[in-house]
Amino acid sequence: MAIMKRRQYEAAFKAKVALEAVKGEKTVAQIASEFGVHPNQVRKWKDQLLSMLPELFSDRRKKRKEDRDELGAELFRQIGQLLVEKSGLKKNFSSYSRGEEAVGGER
Repeated sequence: MAIMKRRQYEAAFKAKVALEAVKGEKTVAQIASEFGVHPNQVRKWKDQLLSMLPELFSDRRKKRKEDRDELGAELFRQIGQLLVEKSGLKKNFSSYSRGEEAVGGER
């Protein structure tokens, strides 16, 4: 039995279908038939479009600054974690290499 792969649509296609649904000139069934998608998918994309519209006109700069701050905090956290891991590796390596020299010197 062949495994069916889920179909993925481009963002521009989704926007086009959702905009057509928002216009209200055609029924959801007509739009679905025209674009070859399931009517439930048309409704879902329409709902997504309508829910995201207020964000389009909100203060984008504030959102971008918040996003940058979150990203910066996450990057600093990752840097700190990597530094801790690096120092642990250095300690392990130095004790390992000293152990090697002692074993090698006993021969």
